[in-house]
Amino acid sequence: MSSSGASPFSHFEESFTQDGNVYKYFDLPKIDNKYDSLPFSIRILLESAVRNCDNFQVLERDVKSILDWTPALRQGTSDVEVSFKPARVILQDFTGVPAVVDFAAMRDAVLDLGGNPEKINPICPADLVVDHSVQVDFARVSDALAKNQSLEFERNKERFTFLKWGARAFNNMLIVPPGSGIVHQVNLEYLARVVFENDATDGSKILYPDSVVGTDSHTTMINGLGVLGWGVGGIEAEAVMLGQSISMLLPEVIGYKLVGKLGPLATSTDLVLTITKHLRQLGVVGKFVEFYGPGVAELSIADRATISNMCPEYGATVGYFPIDENTLSYMRQTNRSDKKIDIIREYLKATRQLRDYSLEDQDPTYTETVTLDLSTVVTSVSGPKRPHDRVSVSSMFEDFKGCLTSPVGFKGFAISPDALAASGEFQWDDGKTYKIRHGSVVIAAITSCTNTSNPSVMLGAGLLAKNAVEKGLSILPYIKTSLSPGSGVVTYYLKESGVIPYLEQLGFDIVGYGCMTCIGNSGPLEENVVNTIEKNGLVCCGVLSGNRNFEGRIHPNTRANYLASPLLVIAYAIAGRVDIDFETQPLGVDGSGKSVFLRDIWPTRSQIHEVERKHVIPAMFQEVYSKIELGSEDWQTLEVSDSNLYPWSGASTYIKRPPFFEGMTRQLPKLGSIERARCLLFLGDSVTTDHISPAGSIARNSPAARYLSERNLTPRDFNSYGSRRGNDAVMARGTFANIRLVNKLASKTGPRTVHIPSQQEMDIFDAADRYREEGTPLVLVVGKDYGSGSSRDWAAKGPFLLGIKAVIAESYERIHRSNLVGMGIIPLQFLPGQGAESLNLTGRELYNIALPESDELKPGQRVQVEADGIAFETTLRFDTEVDITYYKNGGILNYMIRKMLD
Repeated sequence: MSSSGASPFSHFEESFTQDGNVYKYFDLPKIDNKYDSLPFSIRILLESAVRNCDNFQVLERDVKSILDWTPALRQGTSDVEVSFKPARVILQDFTGVPAVVDFAAMRDAVLDLGGNPEKINPICPADLVVDHSVQVDFARVSDALAKNQSLEFERNKERFTFLKWGARAFNNMLIVPPGSGIVHQVNLEYLARVVFENDATDGSKILYPDSVVGTDSHTTMINGLGVLGWGVGGIEAEAVMLGQSISMLLPEVIGYKLVGKLGPLATSTDLVLTITKHLRQLGVVGKFVEFYGPGVAELSIADRATISNMCPEYGATVGYFPIDENTLSYMRQTNRSDKKIDIIREYLKATRQLRDYSLEDQDPTYTETVTLDLSTVVTSVSGPKRPHDRVSVSSMFEDFKGCLTSPVGFKGFAISPDALAASGEFQWDDGKTYKIRHGSVVIAAITSCTNTSNPSVMLGAGLLAKNAVEKGLSILPYIKTSLSPGSGVVTYYLKESGVIPYLEQLGFDIVGYGCMTCIGNSGPLEENVVNTIEKNGLVCCGVLSGNRNFEGRIHPNTRANYLASPLLVIAYAIAGRVDIDFETQPLGVDGSGKSVFLRDIWPTRSQIHEVERKHVIPAMFQEVYSKIELGSEDWQTLEVSDSNLYPWSGASTYIKRPPFFEGMTRQLPKLGSIERARCLLFLGDSVTTDHISPAGSIARNSPAARYLSERNLTPRDFNSYGSRRGNDAVMARGTFANIRLVNKLASKTGPRTVHIPSQQEMDIFDAADRYREEGTPLVLVVGKDYGSGSSRDWAAKGPFLLGIKAVIAESYERIHRSNLVGMGIIPLQFLPGQGAESLNLTGRELYNIALPESDELKPGQRVQVEADGIAFETTLRFDTEVDITYYKNGGILNYMIRKMLD
C-alpha cells in the first residue's frame, strides 16, 4: 500500500510515537462532525475511501457520499455507488487456482511484450489460497485423518503443485497447505490483523483497519473479530489483488441490539439459529447488520464469529461486531503480541473505532433497529431443509411428525398416512440386525466451519461425550459419525482437556480439517443402509453442526437434515432418531438399567468455560501456527519448479495457461463498431450466474466430456467443473451448460442453440466454435436481471472465451455487469419500456452495434443498434471512467499488464 500522503485528504493525517516508531493514520473524526453518527462498519468504508482517494478509482465524491450516509438513506437514495479498496484478499482453493493461473499467465504476457515479469506480483498485503477440499470421510477408522489426507494428495497433486509454485513465485502470497484448517478459522485465529501496519517511504508506519474480500460466502465469519469482510466473485477478488477498487452500493445498516445473558444451558449455536430466523424474516438481503448493546459484551469472540459466519444464511452482506476490549483479549489469547495489541488500541481510540458496548452514547445512527433478549434463547435446531427454519428442541418431536405429513415443501415430505409406520431392517458387520424408520439418524457430523472455531461448543461436545460414555451410552454402528475441526488448535485443546478418547469411543474420530459433510463430502453410506432407505421410502436424517442443510446437499439419502450445536449432534446420534422428546424420553440406560436423560449428561456453560479457561491458551496457538506454513510431509516433499515463470504442461487437464492475453500488444487495441454479429443465445428474465457459469459434475455427453475423453480420461476421472477451474478449455465448454437453461432459439430446455446460417441445432460451445471459425462476432440478447445470483468470475470469463462481444439486456445484476466490463464485454441496456419482445426481435437477426471510437466513449451514453432493419437505441452501461479504461484495454487484466509495462 502506498504512503497515505498521496490522498487529497493528507492534511487530516496525524501520528503518534511508540517504542521509537512513528505511526501515521487519518484522523477521521476531524474530517466531518457527521463521523460520530456513522455505524462502525461504515467508518471502515470511509477510512478506505479517504486513504485511497486518487480521483480516478476512488473519488472525493465517494468520501462525501459515505459521510452523507444517513441523510442519503433517509432521502430514499440508497442506490449511491461508492468505491472500496479492501486491505487484503483471501482465496479458497477452488476459486484460488484460476486467480493464480491468471497471474502466472500475466507474467508470461509481460515477458512476451518485452517487460520484466518480476513486476507481476499480487499487490495486496496478503493473498491467501487455502485448500479445504477433502473429499472422502472414513468414519469409525482410527487413522481416518491420515487416509483422507493421503487420498487428497493423490487426487489433487497437480493443483497442489501449482499452488506451492505460486507460494514461491509471488512475493506476498501466502499458501496455507492442505490439511491445516478451514479457510475461515485460519483467518480468524491467525491471518487477521484487525489493524494493518505498513511501511511508508519516509520510514514511518501507516495504520489502517483490516478489511477483506474472499472467494467464499462465509468470509463474513471474520466480522466477529471486527474485520469488515464478505464474499465476492473471482474477478472482483483478482481486481483487488491487482490494486483496483471494487464498486458497491452504499448499504443500509440494520442495528441489531443484544441485551441480557444466555441461559446456563443455551449455546452460541442456539443463539445464531435464533438470529438467523429473525433476520431472514426481517429481510436484510444486500444490507449490513451491525450488532450493538450490552449483550454483545457477554459474548466471546468465538460466539460472535459463529453469528457472523451464518451471515449468508440470514441474507445480509455482513454481520459486523465492532472492536472492543474483548476483541483485543482474543488477539492476546491467539498469540498476537502485546506490542501489536497496544498499537491497535492506540489507533482505534484515536479514530473512535474502539467500542464500549455498555455506553449508549457510543451507539451510532442505524437505518433500523431490532432487539433480542439473550435470556429468551432456547436450545434449538434448524431444518429439515433450510438453515433459517429454527425449531426449539422441546417441540422437535411434534415438528418432525408434522413435517412428515405436510405437503412437499421446505417443511414437508407428504408421507401418506399408511406409510407413516414404514420401516426396514438390515444386517450389519457385527452380525446383528438393525431397524430404521422415518426420523432415524444415519449421519451425525461435527463439521466445519460455523461452530468448530468456538471452544465453548467443541469442549461442550467433548464433555457431553465424556458424561455419556461414563453413563454407558453408545451410538449405533450404522450411524456415520465424524469430527472435522476447523484448525489444529481445536484438536490441541480437545486432547489437552482429555475428551478425545470419549469422542472417539462414540465414533467421532477426527477425519480431516476441511469442508466436509456441510458441503456434501460425507462420503457414501453403507450399501445395506442405502437399500433399506430407498426400498421403504424412508425420511432418514442427518444432524450436523454446519451452516447449510438444503435438500440434496448433505447426502442424497438423508431427506431431512438438521443444523445443531456439536452437543446436540452427539445427543441425537446417541438417541438414533430426531423425533424424540428429550424431556420425557431417555437417551438410553446406564449399567444398572436406570434411564439416562439428556439433562443428566448436559454440561452447563459455567462448566464448559472453566475447562476453556484452563486449556485454550496462547501457547497452543503459537505451537500450531508456527508450523502451519510447513504443511504435512506430503506437502513438504512435493517438488515444484524454482522458475518464476510457470512450466505449463500441454498434457495437463487441470492447469492450463489461459488465452486471455493471446495477441495482446503494448498499444491499445483499435476498437469500434460491431458489425454483422449473430445472437448466440436469446434468453428471458432472471438468467442467473448458475445458468452461465460451469458448476457441478461434467455430463458424459457434454462438450467438456468429449474434450476430456479425447485426452484418454474415463468418466470416473472427469471430476467436477469446480476442480478443473484452472483449465479454460473445460470451463469454456461448460459455459451455459446448465440443464435448466431456456434458450428461445433452441427446441427444448438445456445447453443447446441454433447456428443461424445453417439452421442446425447443436451444443452451445460447438455453435460458438463454428462462428469463431467463420469470423462472426457474437452477442447475447437477454431480459431483466441478467447475471443475478452469486458472483462468479467464469460467468464473465466463459462468455468471453465463447466470443461474446456484447450483451443486450433489459437490466443487469450489479456485480455481473462489472465483471463483464472486467473481461472487455460491452454491456448494453434496452431503454426503459423496451426489450426484445416489444421490438419484435427474434434472435435470428444480424446485429450491427454503432459503438463510438475509443476517444469518444462516455459513461452512460446512447448507442445505436440495428438488427435486420429494426433500429433501436440502447444505454451503454459503462458507468464510470474506470469502466471505459478497462474496456479500451480489453479488460482489467490487460489493463494491469500495460500499467506494469509503463
